Amino acid sequence: MPKLKPGTVIPTPDEEVIINAGIAADPDSRELDDEWFAKAKPASKVLPPEIYSALVAKRPRGRPKADETKVFTAIRLDADLLDKFKATGKGWQTRVNAALRQYLAEHPFVQ
Repeated sequence: MPKLKPGTVIPTPDEEVIINAGIAADPDSRELDDEWFAKAKPASKVLPPEIYSALVAKRPRGRPKADETKVFTAIRLDADLLDKFKATGKGWQTRVNAALRQYLAEHPFVQ
């Protein structure tokens, strides 16, 4: 049995009976038999080329790369300071970045 995600609810056998009865009673839901599969055609034969190619196009995973990427670094901060930023919720690292940027704008360094 595959490992389930936390919070996954598995129907009881009695619930399975009810679910399957509902599926059987639905006129739009049917078992796909050998006859259906014999008549089936590949999507590439029935869809317009532009739609088919859009469906099968390989897209990169994750979010697109930003124009200006960030650099990973480890920094040691006082616990209370870090707690205050984390308490502001998701995006706290972006707010730390903005606070440092604001500090630099207000306190220009002599080159």
